Amino acid sequence: FKTIGDIFGKDTMTIIFAFAGFGLLLMIISAGFTLLTSAGDAKKLESGKQRLTYAIVGFLVIFVAYWIVQLAGKIFGIAEIQSVFK
Repeated sequence: FKTIGDIFGKDTMTIIFAFAGFGLLLMIISAGFTLLTSAGDAKKLESGKQRLTYAIVGFLVIFVAYWIVQLAGKIFGIAEIQSVFK
């Protein structure tokens, strides 16, 4: 491997983002199920809210990290970074 682009090619990044999206979907479904089945139990309701919050924050972290890397690649003119995500 000569460049970062060789190690983390387009296919690798696609798979990573697909797993992240699937993980987000599972977390949201799990949180929704917990909220729906809480039946007024304050602890279970709070657990569902917390899980939903963590899922959304995790998504935002992945989304922002992607765009920061894209922005850094454009600002510093790093062609390898720009080619990985295309």
